[in-house]
Amino acid sequence: MGVPMIPIAAAVRTTCPYCGVGCGIKATPMADGALIEGDPEHIANRGRLCVKGAALGETLGLDGRLLAPAIREDGKLRQAGWNEAIDKVASTFGSIIAEHGPDAVAMYISGQLLTEDYYVANKFMKGFVGSANIDTNSRLCMSSSVAGHKRAFGEDLVPGCYEDFELADLLVLVGSNTAWCHPTLFQRIAKAKEARPGLRIAAIDPRRTATCELADLHLPVKAGTDVWLFNGLLSYLARTGAADEAFVAAHTAGLEAALGLADACADIDLVARTCGIDPRQLVEFYELFAATDKVVTAFSQGVNQSSSGTDKVNSIINCHLLTGRIGKPGMGPFSLTGQPNAMGGREVGGLANMLASHLELEQPAHREAVRSFWDAPRIADKPGLKAVDLFRAIEAGKVKAVWIMATNPVVSLPDADQVRRALERCELVVVSDMSPDTDTAALGHVLLPALGWGEKDGTVTNSERCISRQRGFLPRPGEARSDWQAICQVARRMGFRGFDYAHVHEIFDEHARLSGWRNGAGELPRAFRIDGLAGMDRAAYDALEPLQWPVLRSGEGTTRLFADGRFAHPDGRARFVASAPRLPANAPGGEFPLALNTGRLRDQWHTMTRTGKSPRLAAHAPEPFVDLHPHDALLSGVREGELARVTSRWGAMVARVAHSGGIARGAAFIPIHWNGQTASDARVGAVVNPDVDPVSGEPEFKHTPVRVEPFGVAWHGFILCREELDLGRVANWTRVRGAGFVRYELGGREAVSPRWARALLGAGEDADWIEYEDKAEGMLRCALLVDGRLQACLFVSRRPDLPARTWLGGLFAQDLLSAKERATLLAGRLPAQGADPGPTVCSCFGVGRNTICKAIEEHGLRDAAGVTACLRAGGNCGSCLPEIRQLLGFTSPPPGRRSSGS
Repeated sequence: MGVPMIPIAAAVRTTCPYCGVGCGIKATPMADGALIEGDPEHIANRGRLCVKGAALGETLGLDGRLLAPAIREDGKLRQAGWNEAIDKVASTFGSIIAEHGPDAVAMYISGQLLTEDYYVANKFMKGFVGSANIDTNSRLCMSSSVAGHKRAFGEDLVPGCYEDFELADLLVLVGSNTAWCHPTLFQRIAKAKEARPGLRIAAIDPRRTATCELADLHLPVKAGTDVWLFNGLLSYLARTGAADEAFVAAHTAGLEAALGLADACADIDLVARTCGIDPRQLVEFYELFAATDKVVTAFSQGVNQSSSGTDKVNSIINCHLLTGRIGKPGMGPFSLTGQPNAMGGREVGGLANMLASHLELEQPAHREAVRSFWDAPRIADKPGLKAVDLFRAIEAGKVKAVWIMATNPVVSLPDADQVRRALERCELVVVSDMSPDTDTAALGHVLLPALGWGEKDGTVTNSERCISRQRGFLPRPGEARSDWQAICQVARRMGFRGFDYAHVHEIFDEHARLSGWRNGAGELPRAFRIDGLAGMDRAAYDALEPLQWPVLRSGEGTTRLFADGRFAHPDGRARFVASAPRLPANAPGGEFPLALNTGRLRDQWHTMTRTGKSPRLAAHAPEPFVDLHPHDALLSGVREGELARVTSRWGAMVARVAHSGGIARGAAFIPIHWNGQTASDARVGAVVNPDVDPVSGEPEFKHTPVRVEPFGVAWHGFILCREELDLGRVANWTRVRGAGFVRYELGGREAVSPRWARALLGAGEDADWIEYEDKAEGMLRCALLVDGRLQACLFVSRRPDLPARTWLGGLFAQDLLSAKERATLLAGRLPAQGADPGPTVCSCFGVGRNTICKAIEEHGLRDAAGVTACLRAGGNCGSCLPEIRQLLGFTSPPPGRRSSGS
């Protein structure tokens, strides 16, 4: 029996640091970490957690943490004190500004920051440095929604709330694999559909994702054709009498121009051909939308991450304005944000073309309002450089110093090799992060240790405008500090006043007061207001309960916006925005025949600096892969399970070929998560097209012309080892954590031998070593034991179908291997263990695909509830239920077999 976990302090209510759903968490500090549970009182999740949130306790260790400031000199990193590090940042920023002006310095920040960090960073740059060269990685995921909202509504406003997903009669999910990217919200949707089968779900996505398993209708549109689809819908709604003419007349403007463009998409067959879908499906969708009053259209990165992302957003909003389906329960357009505080960053002007408190950088009266409130010596008077342009300016030498916080642009930005070149040439690169080992930190001249989730305090705002507290429950490690503290220290060292905050609640109070500053009739009215929360003392701030803005009176939030039909434009009317359909500028063809789409996996987050610490999360997808239609794989000369090189005009990477069955011909899909520490050559950002939307500046992550070709290796292999290894000249490798071991997947070109294996695994001549070699088959299997305990094992073959890793990984939990286990170790599994459980489907309980399929067959299981009753799979967070349902569709119980547990 295991040793029971004993709490060392009371549970703390906080908020998850992953996606924009903003789930509440109860974290109980334990002697060796924390017990993580869903918070049943939080309005966003009511106790539910996805597998990433449930595994947060596995990511809190201090291994690999940056615990003190460091300065790189002559290519070597040395530890430094805070005073020295702050002095270097402040003096270098100051001298560059003095010589070249304020636009020669910049900051690049993140939706991982808390609102208070974000606020201080923008105050520092825009009001005191005097430059708007401060942008955020939210530019990469949500800026098209921001631009679309501002054009339609007059302000960046999300009208609805999560409850609307449950109240709707039709839920349209556009460019959103909600099941994997917003799992707890998807579980709310699934429960609503279970309780009310009449709820219809339409999924609009080029891929057949896990989300489609719940959908009644899937429209597999070609990437980039969303405007054709929704312009066609707008025209259809107008022609068939579905418009709410009274609402349009009283509350909107611009319909004639929007319809003028939309009517070019009136031909159903033309739209269907352009979008690559069946005309009958298209008509079914149009009829369903027209006939259903309560419609929510939720859209995410498939819409935003496009060179026409803003027009896509407005084409969706246009359809809701025409039918008056906005501002009421169960209806409206809904932007699903990707990061935990992308919304909070927007509130404080986190983007380079915004000011704090939803004020406009290009409006003189707005600039003066912010400058006077801050008592700032100056205010930025023009928009700064957006993310892609910012790093181009760094490479060109126009921006000479950059401070990067809580993000990893050398992995995450498009044309990522250009970002690396830019930072290599930059005079000063400051990196505030938890880890010194990211691709970006490796190029930093000054590294500042930041507090992480569980250690820092502040607020975040989720997709439904809900402000929640993120509370610290762990001690501050080493010399790590909050990001706002580091900024304030630099600001004070540069001689700036107004950065003497004693506690984070003082920053929030200033943010709240600014939201009400000159916010009224005849002044600078705006919908964003939280001045009802101004004046809180520290105790009140610490006790703040989740609530949705606007907050005009203390403790009273606002569930929905626009209920009165009044919008944020000066005349109170929403705007139809004429959206011209256009295809991405770089079309596949010739040398690059496939269109690459990128996105997230269910169990990983961004560049894996946090989720990569969890063995549980690594088991679901341990390697980068390129998902192809079998026909395209054949044409490309690659085979499933083998390695392939994916190349674009901008760069290349290596991944293993997979066939999910959910991707159309002419397309490819690669997940975004792998980096230079977890793989030898798998940064998909190096491949991605850097074209951007002309309005929002958001890059084209969903449509990059690529070619796929074999990545030839002489052998495939894997290593499980208790310690990290120097793999030397292995042609290709990836690395993930297991439970008590590190797992490497390998592809090599040079000859291997037992001598090579011994040297690689550190086995001396007298080591407890077992091996098997078959030179004719190109097979090598070795294991190293220390005091009877498995230290490492290596398996090599000319073919990629190597032994299962699951049973072998389990041996690392044992203090001593039995004689039988030693004897059968090189076989990869004990004969009595039966079949390989297969790739992990349920990460919560470690249940594999083969185990689920076998249970379906043997017990006659017919639904997900039966699988859960039999194996527990799907019984915790529910993130794997779409995959379980998919397996149920693929696996049939024998005829006449009675269903068990369902």
